[in-house]
Amino acid sequence: MAEPVLLIDRADGVATLTLNRPQALNALARELRRRLREAFIEVPSAGDVDVIILTGAGRAFCAGLDLKELGGETAGEGSITASGGGDESLLDTMARCPLPIIGAINGFAITGGFELALGCDILIASTEARFADTHARVGILPGWGLSQKLSRTIGIHRAKELSLTGNYLPAEQAAAWGLVNRVVPPAELLPVCRALAADIRSAPQDVVRAYKRVIDSGYAETFGEGLRVEADANRAHARTLTPESIAARRAGVQARGRDQSAS
Repeated sequence: MAEPVLLIDRADGVATLTLNRPQALNALARELRRRLREAFIEVPSAGDVDVIILTGAGRAFCAGLDLKELGGETAGEGSITASGGGDESLLDTMARCPLPIIGAINGFAITGGFELALGCDILIASTEARFADTHARVGILPGWGLSQKLSRTIGIHRAKELSLTGNYLPAEQAAAWGLVNRVVPPAELLPVCRALAADIRSAPQDVVRAYKRVIDSGYAETFGEGLRVEADANRAHARTLTPESIAARRAGVQARGRDQSAS
C-alpha cells in the first residue's frame, strides 16, 4: 500500500503535519494540496490541538508544485488551488486557520514551497534550509502572495534581489534578513518547534487565537487602520475580563518568570 502523502501526528496538544513525498522533494501534487487543505480545516475543528507544526520528510521542506502534473494547466503556479479546481487556495485556507502554525523548515523551500513557508506564523529553520523564488526563471508569476509577503518581511530591495535572480538564500542569511526566527541544527529542529509550541500552549488559548487574528488583520492594513483593529479587539476582549481573572493570570506570568530565571 502506498504511503500517505501527508502524515499527521497528534501529541500533547500539537499536530505535526509532515509533507511525505521525499522522493519528489515534497512537491505539491494535487493530492498533497488537497490533503493539506483538508488538514488545516479538520485539525482545528477537532478541538484537541492548539498549535500546528508543518515540516517535510527527507531533504526538502517543499520544492513547489509538482511540474509533472501541470500538463495543460496554464495558470500561474500560485493560482492553482489545493484541490485543483476549488475556489479557495491552500494559502487562503492556511490564512483562515485559527491555530498558530510553526513552519519547521528542514531543507529546500522553493517557489511554491517558499510561499507555503510564508503562510506559516513562525519559521524555525534547520541549518540545511535553503529558500529560493524561481517564478521568474520558469516564466510565471506568483499567485499565493509571495510578491507582497516577501517584500514586507525582508524589505523591498532584498525581495527584488531574490525574486528577480532566483538565487538561493541560505538559512543563516535568511535569519539575518529577518525571514526566519532562528536557525538550529537539523537534529534540534522538531524539538525546538515542540518546545515553542508548548510555550504557546501555556498561555490562555482564547487570547492566543484572538491575538493572532489581530496581528494578521492589522498587518493587511495601513498602520493607522491597524491601530483601529487593535483598539476594537481590545475593547471587545476587555468586556469579558474580571479583576479576579486578571489577577490569576498575572500571578501565573510571575510564576513562569521565576521558573525561567531559575533554569
